[in-house]
Amino acid sequence: LQTSDENIYALGDAISVKDFVSGNDALIPLAGPANRQGRITAENICGIKTKYTATQGTSIIKVFDYEVATTGNNEKQLKRNNIPYLKAYAQGFSHADYYPEAFPLALKILFTPDTGKLLGAQVIGLGGVDKRIDVLATAIKFEKTIKDLIELELAYAPPFGSAKDPVNIAGMVAENIMNGLVKTVYWDELDSLKSDSVLLDLRTKEEQAIGTIAGSVNIPLEELRTRHNELPRDKRIIAYCTKGLKSYFGARILTQNGFENVYSFNSGYSIYKQVKTSEGGTMNNEVKVPVAAGNVEESEIEIIDACGLQCPGPIMRLADRMKQVKEGEVVCLKTTDPGFKNDVLAWCKSTGNSLIELTDVNKTIKAVIQKGALAVMQANVPQKDEKTIVVFSDDFDKIMASFVIANGAAVTGKQVNLFFTFWGLNVLKKANPPKVKKGFLDSMFGMMLPKGPSGLKLSKLNMCGMGTEMMKYVMKSKNVNSLQELIEHAQQAGVKFTACQMSMDVMGIKPEELIDGVNIGGVASYVNSAERSDMTLFI
Repeated sequence: LQTSDENIYALGDAISVKDFVSGNDALIPLAGPANRQGRITAENICGIKTKYTATQGTSIIKVFDYEVATTGNNEKQLKRNNIPYLKAYAQGFSHADYYPEAFPLALKILFTPDTGKLLGAQVIGLGGVDKRIDVLATAIKFEKTIKDLIELELAYAPPFGSAKDPVNIAGMVAENIMNGLVKTVYWDELDSLKSDSVLLDLRTKEEQAIGTIAGSVNIPLEELRTRHNELPRDKRIIAYCTKGLKSYFGARILTQNGFENVYSFNSGYSIYKQVKTSEGGTMNNEVKVPVAAGNVEESEIEIIDACGLQCPGPIMRLADRMKQVKEGEVVCLKTTDPGFKNDVLAWCKSTGNSLIELTDVNKTIKAVIQKGALAVMQANVPQKDEKTIVVFSDDFDKIMASFVIANGAAVTGKQVNLFFTFWGLNVLKKANPPKVKKGFLDSMFGMMLPKGPSGLKLSKLNMCGMGTEMMKYVMKSKNVNSLQELIEHAQQAGVKFTACQMSMDVMGIKPEELIDGVNIGGVASYVNSAERSDMTLFI
C-alpha cells in the first residue's frame, strides 16, 4: 500500500486492488477491506512488513424485507475475464421448514468445470442470507470446491438451520452437474431452445394453476415412469418444475429409460417467471385479478397454516382444502413464501375461486379465499389504499410527525393526501411571501402567526424558542432531515397538498402566500380523499 513516495500510503476506496478470483485490477470500495488496509498501513509504517493481497468483494444489502448478498465473481465478470465456469441454483430455507418463521432463500454458485473450485456466489432471501454468504465467502477465500460444500458440517438445530443446509444442497446440485449426471438449461437459455424442444412440465395440475410455460406437455413426475413412452425420443426434452428438484428427478428417470437428449431446467419456473414478469411480459395462465369485496366474519374462516412450506407447498395445501369445502365457504391461508402473493392471484383466476383479502405483514402472507363466487369480483371495485392526513396543528413536533408518516407512506408507492386546515396552513406559508392587499384583521392575523416552517415552535418545552432551536440542533447533529427537507421530499414523492379554502378565508391567508404546488379545496376535497383511503389521521 506504499506509493512511489515512500512516505505516502494509499488505501481504502481511493485505490485499485487485485480481484481475488481473476487477479486483475479492480475497484471494490468496501468497509471491511478498507479497515484491513488501514491496519496493514499502520504496521508497515511501524516497520512490520505486511502486504495486502486481494479483495474478494463480499457484500450484503437489505432491500425492504429482502436480504441480498454476493461474494467472489459473478457471471458478467467471469465472461469479461474469459474464465470458464459452470453454475448451479439451489433453493432452501433460513432454517428447518417445519419450525416457525422459516423463510425461503435462493443460492447461485459459480465454479470451475474441471476441479469444481468456487469462483463466486449470490444469495437472496428474507432471512439467513448473511450466514450462508459468510460460509461461501470463507470457502472461496481458501479455494475450496463444491465437494467441500457438501462436506461442510454446519450448526444445526431447527430454529437455526436444516440438517442439509442450503449451502450443502448447492454443493450437491453443482456436483451432479459437474459429474454429468444431468444436463442443464437455465432461464436465460430457455427462450432460444423452446422452438425445437419438448417442454415437459412435471408439476401436478394444482401446481400448473399458478402458471405454465406456453406449449408445455404435462406429465406429473409421479406418473412419468408409466407414461414416458408418450414423449418423442428423437427430440430434445427439457424437464421443468417450480424449483428444479422435480426436473432433476425427471431427467434422471428419462435418462435411465433410454432417452439421450434430456435436460433439466435448473433454475426452475419460479425464477423464470420472476424474470419474465419483471421484463414486462406475462406468463400463460398468469393473469392479475382484483381482490374481491367481501364481508365475512372472522369466526367463520378456517385458518390453514402453511408457513415454512416451500413453493408449491402452500398452493397444494390450499387446493387440497378447497376440494373439501362447500361452494361459498371461506378459508384463510398463511404462508412465509413471498412468491405466494402472485401465485394465489393466478390460482384463483384459473380455478374460479374468489380472493377476498391479500395482505403481507411481517413477512407473512395472508390470503382469504372464497370457494367459487368469482362473479363478485368486479374490475371496478374501488380499492381503498390511499392515505389521508388532516394537518390542524402548527406545532413543530406535530408537523414533523405528519411529514415523517407522509414520506414513509409515499415510499411504499401509495398516494398520500395532506389536508391543511386552520393553524396547519402556517406550514405552507412562504418564508418571504409577496405583498398582497389585505384588510386590517387579515393583516393582524398575518403578523401574529408563524411565517412558514422556520417559524414553528415546539408544543412542549419551547422555552421562548430556545427549546425549538435545541431540537433543531439535535436533529442536525444526528443527521435527521429538517422539516423543510421533509416537505421537499414529500412534494418530490408526489404527496398531494391541499389547503382548506374556508380556513384560508377565516385566517386571511391568500393563495399567493403559499408555497408552490398546493391545491386549494374545501370539505368535499377532504371527504373524497378519505373515501379513497384506508387510513385517515388528524394531527
